[in-house]
Amino acid sequence: MSEDMRRNFDNRDELIGYLKEEFLEAHTIDPNVSDEFIGGRKAAEERLQQTDGGRNYQNTRNYIDGGVSRLSPYIRYGVLNLAEVRDFVLQQVDKPNDAYKFINELSWRDYWQRLYQQIGNEIWENQEPYKTGYMDYEYADDLPDDIQNGTTGVKLIDNIVQELRETGYLHNRYRMYFASYVVHWRGVKWQTGARFFLIHLLDGDPASNNLSWQWVASTFSHKPYIFNLGNVRKYTGDTYKAPAEEIGMQDFATSYDDINKQLFRKHATS
Repeated sequence: MSEDMRRNFDNRDELIGYLKEEFLEAHTIDPNVSDEFIGGRKAAEERLQQTDGGRNYQNTRNYIDGGVSRLSPYIRYGVLNLAEVRDFVLQQVDKPNDAYKFINELSWRDYWQRLYQQIGNEIWENQEPYKTGYMDYEYADDLPDDIQNGTTGVKLIDNIVQELRETGYLHNRYRMYFASYVVHWRGVKWQTGARFFLIHLLDGDPASNNLSWQWVASTFSHKPYIFNLGNVRKYTGDTYKAPAEEIGMQDFATSYDDINKQLFRKHATS
């Protein structure tokens, strides 16, 4: 690689061609990947201006088509900072309490970053033991190929992998579903899944990514996070309304109590 990297290009295709030549060992850059997230301060400011951090966010954020901001890639790389996002949202609401949930999420991101500063590489270690009845060494180190390739036969998981690879972004609920499936249904260490996310997510960073995976795994929470088909149908619209057998989700078409009993040695509460 040359010492002085070229910085100016006439178009995106020219940039892609240049990067392919300079980084021969890197993964192939797909020019068809979604352009939803355009880099730079101008794009970040435009996205911020479209942000509704008030009651619409509070009431719909858990739904896949809900009013989430999609600011995380810009926050991740410091194009926007938490304080300016907070201040902008507060200016858009009648009462500060209307933006409580949005600002609460910003606070979690700040907390994760502060914890990361404190513990450093220990962010990759279990903060607490698993609450599943299984020991760390009983979880697999490798992510199965069918998960990586989106060929599990579980429509939800395969769609998530496809969306992740095509866009570099996932709604938080999809992130939780995927992490729960990897750790609890497939018995893979959370660190393995966290690395997979960091490779593909535009907003991936060890602080929010790893501690979120640990929250799902139960090594940074009081219980493992699980879901069932009823939860998926509630938050994803009509995508998974077909019978469970048709979408490969028979194992999820039951109660939380039954899933707990099937998955864990130590019966965790839902």
